[in-house]
Amino acid sequence: MTDLTVPDASLVVLVGTTGSGKSTFARRHFAATRIVSSDACRGMVADDENDQSATPEAFELLHYIVAKRLAAGRLTVVDATNVQREARRQLIQVAREHDALPVAIVLDVPERLCVERNAARPERAALPGYVVPRQRRELRRSLRGLEREGFRYVHVLSGEAEVDAAEIRLTRRYNDLRHVTGPFDLIGDVHGCRAELETLLTGPLGYRLERDASGRAVNAVHPEGRTAVFVGDLVDRGPDSPGVLRLVMGMVAEGTALCVPGNHEEKLGRHLKGRNVRLTHGLPETIEQLAREEAADPGFAGRVQEFIGSLISHYVLDGGRLVVSHAGLPEKYHGRASGRVRSHALYGETTGETDEYGLPVRYPWAEDYRGSAAVVYGHTPVPRAAWLNNTLCLDTGCVFGGALTALRWPERELVDTPAERVWYEPVRPLSAAAPGSAVRPLDLADVQGRRVVSTRHAGRLSVREENAAAALEVMSRFAVDPRLLLHLPPTMAPCAVSDLDGYLEHPAEAFAAYREAGVRDVLCEEKHMGSRAVVLVCRDAAAAAKRFEAPDGVRGSVHTRTGRPFFTDPATTEAVLGRIAEAVRAAGLWEELSTDWLLLDTEIMPWSLKAGGLLREQYASVGAAARAVFPGALAALGAAAARGVDVASLTARQRERAADAEAFTAAYRMYCRPTGEGLDGVRIAPFQLLAAEGRSLAALPHDEQLALIDRVVARDPLFATTRRLAVDTGDEESVAGGVRWWLGLTADGGEGMVVKPRAAYVRGADGRLVQPGIKCRGREYLRIVYGSEYTRPENLARLRQRSLGHKRSLALREYALGLEALDRVADGEPVWRVHEAVFAVLALESEPVDPRL
Repeated sequence: MTDLTVPDASLVVLVGTTGSGKSTFARRHFAATRIVSSDACRGMVADDENDQSATPEAFELLHYIVAKRLAAGRLTVVDATNVQREARRQLIQVAREHDALPVAIVLDVPERLCVERNAARPERAALPGYVVPRQRRELRRSLRGLEREGFRYVHVLSGEAEVDAAEIRLTRRYNDLRHVTGPFDLIGDVHGCRAELETLLTGPLGYRLERDASGRAVNAVHPEGRTAVFVGDLVDRGPDSPGVLRLVMGMVAEGTALCVPGNHEEKLGRHLKGRNVRLTHGLPETIEQLAREEAADPGFAGRVQEFIGSLISHYVLDGGRLVVSHAGLPEKYHGRASGRVRSHALYGETTGETDEYGLPVRYPWAEDYRGSAAVVYGHTPVPRAAWLNNTLCLDTGCVFGGALTALRWPERELVDTPAERVWYEPVRPLSAAAPGSAVRPLDLADVQGRRVVSTRHAGRLSVREENAAAALEVMSRFAVDPRLLLHLPPTMAPCAVSDLDGYLEHPAEAFAAYREAGVRDVLCEEKHMGSRAVVLVCRDAAAAAKRFEAPDGVRGSVHTRTGRPFFTDPATTEAVLGRIAEAVRAAGLWEELSTDWLLLDTEIMPWSLKAGGLLREQYASVGAAARAVFPGALAALGAAAARGVDVASLTARQRERAADAEAFTAAYRMYCRPTGEGLDGVRIAPFQLLAAEGRSLAALPHDEQLALIDRVVARDPLFATTRRLAVDTGDEESVAGGVRWWLGLTADGGEGMVVKPRAAYVRGADGRLVQPGIKCRGREYLRIVYGSEYTRPENLARLRQRSLGHKRSLALREYALGLEALDRVADGEPVWRVHEAVFAVLALESEPVDPRL
């Protein structure tokens, strides 16, 4: 039996003359879905597998299918003669384009046997006699050059017996360690800083060092069996590259560590092989250190050379959830094997430009990354490690006086140890973040012009240039400190119009909408008539300064849904935050949620607190005009009636209008209360926890959310409870109970309610997001929105023609952007990344939509 090694995601090219048994061999060893046959392709394009005139089109189709399979990372077998160099060259080119390993399996069987087999097949009976001899000559000429053509593996089966005895052995690619699940401790660029490495391992990471007789560290073992993963650049610039190599080589040999190569190891390896390399960037010091080590330990340099030669460009770990390479890796290269992949893993990609320090500008691949696997890398030093699109650079410039940083996985916890000193002066200051760095500051280019924001929940969402300009005006002139602006709440979709007499909105429509979307469990929440406010509250000012770099003495922010400070007086803001923080402490949520900060969605009452100008200039003037006009008009009509004039119908209509005007005034007065200095007369109704350290809470079921919030509300009379009712949209009695509850709320002067899926985050059967909430406003409250006489039949008929499609679309887009912002905050991504999503929400608010909806 002959084992033929075939990587599990490669292109297998069968090579053999007509009649050599390639199709039989393919069917015996590979699943039918993996085989792409030239005969089958010829049949697809010409309805005849033997129609040689269709060969060009057939191979065009074959190459297309092969490319699609390789793009998806699937093992693909090409069943064709492939005895001509040009035919193989095209297939190798397709493999290279998709970074797949090409494998050749040659069936070298006697010419006589091939002729006999062809003669026994009726469809081959007319095959010219010269075909098989010619193909045999081409095959013989090809055998010695297959590896030079680019095949990574070449298997030649000589004779029928070897073909029959062959067995395919599918092997994992060297970089495929998905079965290794950790836990891991990923360690950034060491650059010869042995002392800092030992401190990091034995300190925050908890490893135990093993030393040889001379006291040199040769292994490190974790008591819980964790595995260290080094992202490369172990050597150069630092004081003890041999000491770092000895320790890491020992850990890899003992199975307590994995290591990928950095560009500095690659260069050192070429030097050790005798290649001509430039002695720059710390390499001369490493060579000198290795010479001293070699004198004390002969053979050490040879072991280093062997170790560097064994390193794999990158690893895919933990079921595909984690990818490690030195310079980072776009998703299309994960698990692939080619020179291009190795080059990117070692050096990254540059734009061809140089910065003011004369260093190459790196292409910001991480800004475009949208993969589900976390990519951890090093190579380009940054002041601090920060997540960017599920990627993390761990090179925090230890050799330049920064720190040696590690990531604990799957905990996603960052730990570090400071450098003992500046071992090597950097060309570019460590504080100058590289282009595309996660820690770079806000940039006007991030929000200027037309923008496309990639979200995890709704794909790519676009922002028009004119809307971005409007948002920029608000954000740059009026918004709170951008470091404290983590989220803007989305607009909310109204329910469909109601056909019930006298109603424009009715909860039956909201329940029906969720029932049609497949959502049965919903929660009806009281809609507080106040002003929307997002609250970022930290345990104390020190926590705010540490996590958000907040100014001294500031422990958070309270802002409107357009990002403006809610309270004009900073002292009032701090008073609110202090009381919220104390209530959260008393409720035990700081410890329970393992956080020093919380982001909450709230309603602050009364409405008149923020809408005083609107009340005076719009609503109160209407009420005053009605009170001034209708008494005189009704008196005049009464006098006319006394003189015998028939004004009965006109009088009735004017009385109705007067009553509507009084109802209008009564409606807005329900939400007006006097407030004094500070928080006198103010109530705050928190209704959703949005985020805490390391996690977005937006998908926490609403009943669980409100249960946590109730514990906070109970601690301080400043807070108001959000009443709610659970409803089963599939149960008529439950729906009827929801309607009765809404009628009771609105009869008492309430604004209405919001109907939400209890599970908070829901996708429909089509995979699309379901509306996170549908508002259903009360009949009398809508007088404020649509005018005092909106309930008249002719007005209701007109209003029922309103179009809701754009508003609903806007609500879902803003919701997806809000979730994206919260996810980025939870991942610890920098301010500019969070603001990309936050700014987009504000920009979408500039889209022309009926503001009454």
